[in-house]
Amino acid sequence: MSIRNLDRMFQPASVAVIGASNRERSVGRVLSRNLLSGGFEGPVLPVNPHAAAIGATLAYPDVDALPFAPDLAVICTPPDTVPGIVDSLGRRGTKAAVVITAGFAETRSDAGRQLTQAMLDAARPHLMRVVGPNCVGILVPGIGLNASFAHLHPRAGDIAFVSQSGAVVTAVLDWSTHRDIGFSHVVSLGNMADVDFGDMLDFLIADPKTRAILLYIESITHAPKFMSAARAAARAKPVIVVKAGRTADAARAAASHTGALAGSDAVYDAAFRRAGMLRVFSMDELFDAVETLAYGPRIVGDRLAIISNGGGIGVLATEALSDSGGRLAALAPETMARLDGCLPATWSHGNPVDIIGDAPGSRYAQALEAVLADPGTDAVLVLNCPTAIADSGEAARATLDLVEGGRGGGRRQPPVLTSWLGDGAAAEARRLFAAARVPTYETPEQAVRGFMHLVRYRRHQALLMETPQPLHEWTAPAVGAARAVIRAVAAEGREMLTGPEAEQVLEAYGVPVARTLTATTPEEAGRAAERIGSRVALKILSRAISHKSDVGGVQLGLEGREPVRAAAEAMLATVAGRSGGAPVDGFAVQAMAAMPHAHELIVGVHRDPVFGPTLLFGKGGVEVEVVRDSAVALPPLNSVLAQDLVSQTRVYDLLRGYRDRPAADLEAIHRVLERVGQLSLDMPEVAELDINPLLAGASGVIALDARIRIQPAEQAAPPAIRPYPGHLAHRAVLEDGSTVDIRPIRPEDEPGIAEMLARSSLEDLRLRFFAPIKQLSHESAARLTQIDYGREMAFVAVGDDELLGVSRLAEDPEGETAEFAVMVRTDRQKRGLGERLMADLIGYARERGIATLHGSVLTENRRMLALCEKLGFVRKAVPDDPGVAHLALKLGEPTATAR
Repeated sequence: MSIRNLDRMFQPASVAVIGASNRERSVGRVLSRNLLSGGFEGPVLPVNPHAAAIGATLAYPDVDALPFAPDLAVICTPPDTVPGIVDSLGRRGTKAAVVITAGFAETRSDAGRQLTQAMLDAARPHLMRVVGPNCVGILVPGIGLNASFAHLHPRAGDIAFVSQSGAVVTAVLDWSTHRDIGFSHVVSLGNMADVDFGDMLDFLIADPKTRAILLYIESITHAPKFMSAARAAARAKPVIVVKAGRTADAARAAASHTGALAGSDAVYDAAFRRAGMLRVFSMDELFDAVETLAYGPRIVGDRLAIISNGGGIGVLATEALSDSGGRLAALAPETMARLDGCLPATWSHGNPVDIIGDAPGSRYAQALEAVLADPGTDAVLVLNCPTAIADSGEAARATLDLVEGGRGGGRRQPPVLTSWLGDGAAAEARRLFAAARVPTYETPEQAVRGFMHLVRYRRHQALLMETPQPLHEWTAPAVGAARAVIRAVAAEGREMLTGPEAEQVLEAYGVPVARTLTATTPEEAGRAAERIGSRVALKILSRAISHKSDVGGVQLGLEGREPVRAAAEAMLATVAGRSGGAPVDGFAVQAMAAMPHAHELIVGVHRDPVFGPTLLFGKGGVEVEVVRDSAVALPPLNSVLAQDLVSQTRVYDLLRGYRDRPAADLEAIHRVLERVGQLSLDMPEVAELDINPLLAGASGVIALDARIRIQPAEQAAPPAIRPYPGHLAHRAVLEDGSTVDIRPIRPEDEPGIAEMLARSSLEDLRLRFFAPIKQLSHESAARLTQIDYGREMAFVAVGDDELLGVSRLAEDPEGETAEFAVMVRTDRQKRGLGERLMADLIGYARERGIATLHGSVLTENRRMLALCEKLGFVRKAVPDDPGVAHLALKLGEPTATAR
């Protein structure tokens, strides 16, 4: 992740156009015109060896002839010239380039790939950043920069739009211009040879002029980098994404049910959800999302009140709400009484509030005022259809007056969305709403969709702040036992584990499995059933057969020696006929699980080529691929994330119990998901894993069948989210001889952080947070504990199950410097704990290749200043704040580490 020199890209003092032209309808002509006419105040330097001037602006024959090095160069020359031009620019001192030219890696040819690499090799020595190639360009309306061949100059605003598709860029610009929506940045990334979505998100996080970020994504490169930047961005400001290309072809050759169900689009969806971003699914919805986001209403729930002057459009909105998973607000008795007092007797007496077709503006205002005051209403949708006996424009103005009058008041007013149907007066009404930044839509269905955008975004943000229950852990020796099984199978040159081998791996991770005995002959199978002494399931054992039931290799409910022997004999013949003579190794005889009213579930692992390990959960059984009731998540999971994964499926409603059927043990299901997720991270050799079925009932869960396919570890894509670095945990001895456990912080530590602060003095809290705080909000405490280990670290010291101190660092996007902080609980100070925590932090920073560790300390915090001086930090005064000292520790030159 890097934002190096992106300030030169998006805040240049000067721009050169390499390939500027006077030829009509050429890209060079449009680029030059846009740059010269967009209002950019710096010099624009056209480069063309065959023209003395571009328009009325002096041109230069080549880069070397430029009077100075431009901050930004826009290149639209033939593809084979681009690497040399980039090198020339870099030698002059240019730090940013936008390559408009096509003909690179997108051609899928060796020549195109070689040109791309040559361009990057030319840019790298000069630390030059490149947007593109094969892009429309970039626009920063706030400074009049239009370095693109788009057909419009958008107005300045506070939404950043970043897209892989140039066509989508121009479509959005055209659409937004007619709706008076402005942008802080518009960026066409093209092939993303250098600058990609991760870089742009990191840059836009810190941009004060960007309130929200909109992404159009076709594919992601460097998933860990993207997820790290996306999670940080979504915590800071709203991020909306539309993802194209939802068809998954890779699942066709999968050897497991999970592989067939966890297609690439499901994985992208899981990634966006995990990052706290809002996903939309079409261009129409993208435009709706832009409008909704542009006007920025915030909601606290999913209860919608609907006001309309026609029953039909209210019904349409209600149906759309129900289909989308939203809820109608249940109006309070006092609201109903208030509406009775201001509406005709024939009004609908419920939600939707039908105020009748002759409703004048005053009736709209009275109804809206009543509904906005309702305590159970999270948002209001106001609808209008044109009639001959009422003025749609008057209704719009009355609605608008009430909404604007409620802004900035003492009581928080629920957001209002509108939909005025038709043209004529409706078009004018929509213009008025847009001008006043009130979301407005052409149809009720679009309006409801806009409301659900807000609902889903709020849910995703709330999920980021949930505090999970304590982790259910297992010991390292069990992990070693699982790895031994997998290594033994790999040593034999096999890809598929047998059923018993797969069950050994699961058992090592604490997943309950049914008792299973193996046999090589029908006679041995009969004796195994006799040993078990209860009803059994008989399953074929074959290293060549993945789905046993498909070839008649499973029989259930057998009891006794002779019935099992006979069934095994018959199974051999059946399997031989259906599998084409696949070799059979023997039989698995498994005790039938005594779990009444149990549900058949599936839990699986799949290796996505972009995002690495993914986890699947859903309705299991032999019809799993027909029912297709499943959801996907990115590991690692905790209790909150496991619960969220389960809740996304239809079977979740059944698992919670219904009629006289008790609820399943959901916590046991969550534990299995957490542990299988950890397995996928510990063992990149596991390419695919199925537990199907996982029986789940009121008494717990049990895995009845499992299959695992392995691959060389080096073939596995790395996890998109850096897992918990448990290997950094250790025990430390303090100066007084006492011991503490030091480990990386976990989301589950939020209550411990709150308790540590509560047991610290107000003075210590002021010295740490630079303000006299008494306690942190849930959101602030969650942010301190739910960190991204890819760019942050925090060590906690634990003694007697209590948090005694914390040290933390946050890396810059370059990974070269990091800011530190440390705090020790007041009653545990003066024992060397702060020094121990700082030493661990410094050691970790060195391992990461961080060059400088720095932080700010109040000058009155003498103990901290003395500690830092002892550890080698250099102190510098802060000129504009004499009460603060800046401390820095040089750790060496930055190194390239995997981030």
